[in-house]
Amino acid sequence: MAVSAAAAPAAEPLPRSIFKKFLVMLCSLLMSLYVFYCLADRCQTLPGPIIAAGAASEEDEGGGGEFLGGSAELPPWQAAAARRKRLLQRLKQRRRRQEAAPGAEVPAGGGGSRAGGSGGGGGAAGTAGTLALLLGEGSKRLPQAIIIGVKKGGTRALLEFLRVHPDVRAVGAEPHFFDRNYERGLAWYRDLMPRTLEGQITMEKTPSYFVTKEAPARISSMSKGTKLIVVVRDPVTRAISDYTQTLSKKPDIPTFESLTFKNRTTGLIDTSWSAIQIGIYAKHLENWLLYFPIGQILFVSGERMISDPAGELGRVQDFLGLKRIITDKHFYFNKTKGFPCLKKAEGSSKPHCLGKTKGRTHPDIDQEVVQRLRDFYRPFNMKFYQMTGQDFGWD
Repeated sequence: MAVSAAAAPAAEPLPRSIFKKFLVMLCSLLMSLYVFYCLADRCQTLPGPIIAAGAASEEDEGGGGEFLGGSAELPPWQAAAARRKRLLQRLKQRRRRQEAAPGAEVPAGGGGSRAGGSGGGGGAAGTAGTLALLLGEGSKRLPQAIIIGVKKGGTRALLEFLRVHPDVRAVGAEPHFFDRNYERGLAWYRDLMPRTLEGQITMEKTPSYFVTKEAPARISSMSKGTKLIVVVRDPVTRAISDYTQTLSKKPDIPTFESLTFKNRTTGLIDTSWSAIQIGIYAKHLENWLLYFPIGQILFVSGERMISDPAGELGRVQDFLGLKRIITDKHFYFNKTKGFPCLKKAEGSSKPHCLGKTKGRTHPDIDQEVVQRLRDFYRPFNMKFYQMTGQDFGWD
């Protein structure tokens, strides 16, 4: 028994070189599997980019937003690639939803399309353009169109509506360049503008330009071809709305009636009060016509912006040389506020109405005062109708 045990051959251990090769191969295999997992699985579950929407009012800066989230743990080039992939996928999905929605249809014959513009509310060109802007491409340009007035006429609503159009990029805050900040220079002004691609329009709105004596000459000096838009409203209603806004900020101001008249007994209107003075549209327009032809100025009805927003927006899109993408499918009427709102705002899938500062309830004004104001404005209104070739129906 002992002899047979001693005769059994001993097991030879594996050579160390083979064992090392086996470990190296195993490590290589595991590493390859890990890399494949990272590329095929982990990169697909990276958190999507969060696009910052502009703040309201000072708000909707026309820029496309910036990336606030992503993959911080990845190398920069991988993180950028992942963000681009995610963003492109989302834009394609949005495009498919728009094409499937009834509101995506564009009426035939609706205005000429700008060169390079995106058709039908966001086709391939629109998707690529939005992606390029969100990735910081494009350039800042001086505005080709400006909403110059009037205060409390509906300028904010018009700008919000226009920003739905993929070929319009606009500054949200009022720059007040041609009335308050002109000494800062055009370079400062241009830097406020959002980035745009070829074929897109840069816009801004500052309602006080219309009543600023120096503004026409200054805008003409920047570019004689600038297109101007004026939103006008019944001057009596506009004056009351102007007063209502001031009253909300300064509750201790005198009554509307006391501010309206220089002398209540004689019925003499105080035209030095800005709320009254702004509504003398014909007087202000004469100053603009010294520098711009009437055909280069579009007059938008504030009343029709409420009763027929799609119709007025159609006129604006035609004036700007844009394809008629914004239609009645984009609006719904908010009974609480008393004016139309957007079904989907720019960069959002949710309905959007203007803020609390819009649609305030007006105070009760003595009807004798209202009638006196109507009598005062009537000759100015008639002259304004003649100058513009439009009857706004205020009388």
